[in-house]
Amino acid sequence: MKQVFRSTLATVVGWVWMAFAAFNAVDLIARYSGQASMVAAAVLGVLTALVFVTCLRPAVILSEDGVRVRNPLRNAFVPWRAVDEVTVSHSITIISGGGRVRCWVPQASARERAAAARRGRSASAPVPARGRFRTEPVRSKGERAAAEALAGKTHADWVAEQITERAEAARRAASMAEASKAAGASTAPGTPAATGTPAEPGAGTTAGVEAGTGTGTGAGALKVTWAPSALAAFAVAALPVVAAFLA
Repeated sequence: MKQVFRSTLATVVGWVWMAFAAFNAVDLIARYSGQASMVAAAVLGVLTALVFVTCLRPAVILSEDGVRVRNPLRNAFVPWRAVDEVTVSHSITIISGGGRVRCWVPQASARERAAAARRGRSASAPVPARGRFRTEPVRSKGERAAAEALAGKTHADWVAEQITERAEAARRAASMAEASKAAGASTAPGTPAATGTPAEPGAGTTAGVEAGTGTGTGAGALKVTWAPSALAAFAVAALPVVAAFLA
């Protein structure tokens, strides 16, 4: 199952700016007045590229193969079995082997932390007793369970838990598959374990390599690359800048 996590506020701001930039671009074309219009177009293009890479691009995507992190200028991918640890401070950090990637979104601000702490205190408070003069609504069992699950947690904490749980589930599934494969190989007809005949030289080494397939370096590792869409956005924004200098 694919899950995509973004910043709702940043996404709304980004699309509002895109609509504003499109309107102004049409106006600049319709009322072109030489160098002044080119300078305005250059400023508009640079600001639009910045808004795109900081508001619309960043996301954390959980797929079947692993977790993909889209930061403003870089893309990172970590296979599930290569996720060693996930930590949360003001942002989520995924540790894999000797590398780490910090997620641009979602982030936990001090205000959100304080709100999460208040939710935690309210969730742990005793449920008001039903009475004749009860003024506070009594939450249902499902509402109380949801409140307790989110008590004291920010959105970043919840996303980090999703990443950790899916990584652990992938490692458990891989371990079970390897154990099943090893058990099937040991009981297969004609193998030394089944017939009791001495194994040929090197046979044990070959079996060990096959049983270990998919672990260690085969599990993959953190891969970080430049984001083509971000580079393209800045390349397009550079065009009116160059034109403004040449005009």
